[in-house]
Amino acid sequence: MEDRNLWRLSAADMQTGFRDGSLTPLAVARACLARLEAVNPRINAVVARRDQDFLREAEVSTARHARRRPLSALDGIPLSVKDSLYTQDLPTTWGCPALRSHATGQDELSVARARAAGALVIGKTNVPEFALEGYTANPVFGVTRNPWNLDLTPGGSSGGAVASVAAGITPLAIGQDGGGSIRRPASHTGLVGLKPSLSAVPREHVLPSLLLDFEVIGPLTRTVADARMLFDVMRGPAAVDRSSLAAEQARSPARPSAQLRILYVERFGSAPLDPQIADSVGQAVSRLAALGHRVETGALPLDLDFYAQAWPQIGQVGLAQLFERHPDWAAQASPKYLDMAEQGRQLPATRLWQILEQVKKLRRDSLALFDNIDVIVLPSAAALPWKAEDAYPTHIAGQEVGPRGHAVYTGWVNAAGLPGLAVPCEPSREGLPIGMQLVGRYGSDDTLLDLGAAYEAAHPWADRWPAL
Repeated sequence: MEDRNLWRLSAADMQTGFRDGSLTPLAVARACLARLEAVNPRINAVVARRDQDFLREAEVSTARHARRRPLSALDGIPLSVKDSLYTQDLPTTWGCPALRSHATGQDELSVARARAAGALVIGKTNVPEFALEGYTANPVFGVTRNPWNLDLTPGGSSGGAVASVAAGITPLAIGQDGGGSIRRPASHTGLVGLKPSLSAVPREHVLPSLLLDFEVIGPLTRTVADARMLFDVMRGPAAVDRSSLAAEQARSPARPSAQLRILYVERFGSAPLDPQIADSVGQAVSRLAALGHRVETGALPLDLDFYAQAWPQIGQVGLAQLFERHPDWAAQASPKYLDMAEQGRQLPATRLWQILEQVKKLRRDSLALFDNIDVIVLPSAAALPWKAEDAYPTHIAGQEVGPRGHAVYTGWVNAAGLPGLAVPCEPSREGLPIGMQLVGRYGSDDTLLDLGAAYEAAHPWADRWPAL
């Protein structure tokens, strides 16, 4: 393959090439930079770059491979980092004007682990302001666009991350998911996105949380094998995050040869779902049954009514406490976030206590949920991608919806602390990507990855590329 097309390779294929000597990390790095130059001006995915350090580290990685002493399977693989995660050598703006030069000189622990494994960080990817919304635009860097249709959004808040991978800038991206921010953008761009079990990837050196403990770090890739490769490097307990010790204890072995009991939940009550998404995910579920799994269709046996009102309040309280701690950040925030913070300040402390108690209840209830089920399958998003400048679609299937109408299927997974894996299904008539979400019991991340890999082997999608 000519150097200019090396960006099309998966991370696993790059690793094979490094091992047999047919590829070098430096050649791959140069190809990825050339691809960035070619497509990033149109999609605005990567907002901070480190070209010289990126190439220098690729040279060092190439020398390690020449000595047959790579640091890990990730050594020499290019990746991007979401601009809500600290990086020691680039600012972390969080899409906020007040944080244009915000830098702590630290890596988020997951980023540090990827670097220590030899991964090559190409730069930072765009997010919405405070990474709180399901599209990607901010006053600092502007709008990020979907490589499949430049008029449309890639989703958010990991919109820059998915756009970069879907366009071939890097095969891997580190994303963050507080209510669907990995899984929904993955579905909008034809990618694999893993939201791990709570604390499976430990956290250290982080921005203030706006969504309790819901925000987790996970991989965004083109294939399940690549997602597993990055996840395996980032996961594992760390004493600085005590909850990660419990997560490691709860980790369950995969069941690759077992017949899984799958519950297919097409809809959440009367919440509208785009009919093309319903058809695509339904077809995918039939394919899972054809792989030998036992599939039943039904409603999700959990009461999630509480979260319809509570979900926006969590973000409002989070912003209120953030602006109290950092009034200089508030001074340059967009008006809608100031309004959200003001609503948070008006809520009584008892309301936050109620929310915390309901989260505990949901986590207890989700244990019993998996007594007779191994995996739940749902759509990843209720809507196809919408206009890139709009925060959310106002209508789905002809029905008017609010800001989270497109996001109804994902937030509960974060609140419950469960793992969720988004994988591509058949695209829409217009060629827009569609994804389904696999959700498992706490600690069953490997089972989901194995199921996703089996589905991918039978119905591959990695040869689908946007016509940029």
